[in-house]
This record gives sequence, structure tokens and C-alpha cells, in this order.
Amino acid sequence: MRGNVTRRGRNSWRLKFDLQSTDGKRQTRYVTLRGCSRKDAERELNRLIGTAHAGTYVEANETTITAYLRNWLDNAHSLAASTLRRYRDLAEAQIIPHLGQVPLQKLKPAHVENWHGILLTRGGKDGAPLAARTCGHAHKVLHLALARAVKAEVIARNVAAVMKPPKVDESEVQILRADQIGIVTAALDGHWLKPMVILALATGMRRGEILALAWGAVDLDKASIRIERSLEQTKAGLAFKSPKTKTSKRMVSLPPTAVEVLREHRRQQLETRLQLGQGKPTLVFSNIEGEAIPPMNFSRDFARFVKARQLPAVTFHALRHTHVSALISAGVDVLTISRRIGHANAAITLKTYSHLFAQNDSAAVDAIEAALRGKP
Repeated sequence: MRGNVTRRGRNSWRLKFDLQSTDGKRQTRYVTLRGCSRKDAERELNRLIGTAHAGTYVEANETTITAYLRNWLDNAHSLAASTLRRYRDLAEAQIIPHLGQVPLQKLKPAHVENWHGILLTRGGKDGAPLAARTCGHAHKVLHLALARAVKAEVIARNVAAVMKPPKVDESEVQILRADQIGIVTAALDGHWLKPMVILALATGMRRGEILALAWGAVDLDKASIRIERSLEQTKAGLAFKSPKTKTSKRMVSLPPTAVEVLREHRRQQLETRLQLGQGKPTLVFSNIEGEAIPPMNFSRDFARFVKARQLPAVTFHALRHTHVSALISAGVDVLTISRRIGHANAAITLKTYSHLFAQNDSAAVDAIEAALRGKP
């Protein structure tokens, strides 16, 4: 491949070079540079010829981050509705206000690094600092969008892969301490939220999995449940879907307390429906009409209950983390925990809860001490 540099004015140059032809026809490209020396222009020409030779050359495009992100999300049909909604929220609140006007092809690692700093110092509501974990979620959205742009040959590289997101302090994972669990469950006595809270603490099930649970998947005599679907809230309404991952479809055993609570819940549910002249319920948890409870409404009601009773300020999802913490403290192996909570693999469990495992290594110390002393 050949090319040349032609002066177009004071410190202005036109670069001319050819691309590899796939149909036998010559493909010539022109690029104009301003405010640089001839040597700078020649270096850029050599770079462009190199990318053309390597097959990584991309056509000039002035599409902005805003335009590309919105177009990508409008056509991301493979994403679950709840995931898509979350990605849109992150894009509109955390990415577009700070990077939106930057042309996609001109986004540099320095832009991403500066963006991280802005989010961490004033990227939250009303200019408050944004948590590193949320910053990481926004970074993931940008990373995915840029990865798609690389595949589509709109950009040559993914700068979000070059600049890593801020390190997350894993202690940010919320849990209830052992002494707080009893306080919360006692405060729930007689409240309609109690069976769901007990089930979350007893199994580590996700909110959507609990709200989608059908009585047909519950075997109280064998103290087990099948988790095979989840409930999501979309603009079109509520919808049942397959769980988050293939391993999310699982059988989970129930502790006696959870069985007892579910038996009492079923008895009360049947009595209520009999009084209303309704048939047997399909869903384990539903509204008075037997319909599924919208996940966002449920989270709102749980948050209001926690605040009204002045309970430890945790989200409903924190109950899942609390379940895992209890298993780790009891010395349950990571593979068993991973399977029980429906993680895709044990590596995800270790990454998410590594700080909890680190706090409970006394068994490992005892084991190695026994080995050093030659004891079984």
C-alpha cells in the first residue's frame, strides 16, 4: 500500500492512501490534518496505512457517544427488559451527561479516566459522590456498547477495556448481622411481608424468583422448592421469564422454620380466597386478586416497612447476601453455596463474597496446623 502527504495550507495537510481491495477496484481514502508538522502528518499516514494493511482501519464517523448508546440500546433485543431498563438509566444518568458529546471515534482512555473521577466525586444525586460499585455498573454499560462498536468496525479498539473501573470495596455488600436477623423477623410478625423475607433469608432466592414462585414448584413435605422462573417488570407489564442463568434453575432445600412459615402462609391464603369465593391460588405470593406482585412495588413496600419500624437500613436484596454470609460462617463450601444461590459458577461467588470468606479462615488455619503436626 502506498500513500502521500500534500500541503493544503499553513500547518495543514492532506493524507492520501489506498485500502486493500476485495473486488479488484482501487479504494482511495483522504484525511485532512491541521495544526501539525509534516513529520506528524507522515507519522499519521504510516499509522493509517498500517491499520489498512492489518484490516483494522475504520472509516471516519462523527457519531457521538449519545447517539451510538441510544441506538445500541434501542436495538439490544437480546437483553432482558429489566436489564435493558437498568442500562438505559445508567446511560442517561451517568454516561451521556459527561461523555455524550464526545465523538465515538475520538473517545480516549483519558476521557474514561476523567469520567470515573467525576462520577466518584459528584456523579450521584444532587452532586453527591457516586458509589464505586455504581460507577462500575456504568462502566460496564459503556464497555458493552464500545465492544459492539468494535465488532461493527465503527471503532478500532475498546478504550473502556484499557481503563478499568474503580476498585470496589467488597464490604459494600449489605448484610444483616446475626443479631439483627431476629430483630427483623420479630418486627414482621403478622405482616404480609414476613413469608417472603423468611424465604429470602432461608434460600438466598432473588426477588424476581420469589415473586414468580408457584405452589406447583413447592413440596413442603419434602422441604424443597424448584426455582425455574423469575418475574420481571417491563413497560408492557409483568412477565415471567427464565431465570438469570442456566444454573439459576435449581432445586433448593428448605430449613424447618421456612417450611413452617410457608405452611401457615398457605393456610391463611386458602382461607382468604375461600371467603372471597376464589379458587386455589397458583402463585405462592400474590395480591388479593391472585395476581403477581410488581417487583418495584414490592421493593418500595419493603423499604417503607424498614423505615417505619426503624429496622437496619438494608434492601430486600441484602437478605440474599445475608443468606450467603450465614452459609460461609457455617463453613459450607463455595461450590455448594454457588449452586444453592444460582450463580453461573463458583468464581462469581468467590468474587462477590471474597471478603466474607477471608473473615472466616479459622478452619483453614486448623487444617494446615494439623498437617504441619502430622495429624490426620
